Amino acid sequence: MRKIIAIGLAAAACSATLTLSTASDAAAADRSPQCVKVRKYFNKSHHRYVQLTNLCGKRTSCFTIVVPYAKDPRGRLGKGQTKDVRYGTTWGPRALYVKNTHC
Repeated sequence: MRKIIAIGLAAAACSATLTLSTASDAAAADRSPQCVKVRKYFNKSHHRYVQLTNLCGKRTSCFTIVVPYAKDPRGRLGKGQTKDVRYGTTWGPRALYVKNTHC
């Protein structure tokens, strides 16, 4: 009797693991490639900038700079390009993070 219960529990655990791995693969397929990386945040003459680099050498990458209480600036980087992107003034809020998006 115990063997039957153990086999049933093992089968249930395997099917749950298979379901979780399938769901995580599906979620990963919906994500855009993580090509845009932040090099640094800096200020220059009362403007806020973020220096971004496209780590993917074969594709153009798109990004969104997330700034609280403001319109989020969007842009794209060419293959292997590094760029200083202005997103606001020093009187406004700082960027929270940079999000990779689909082009």
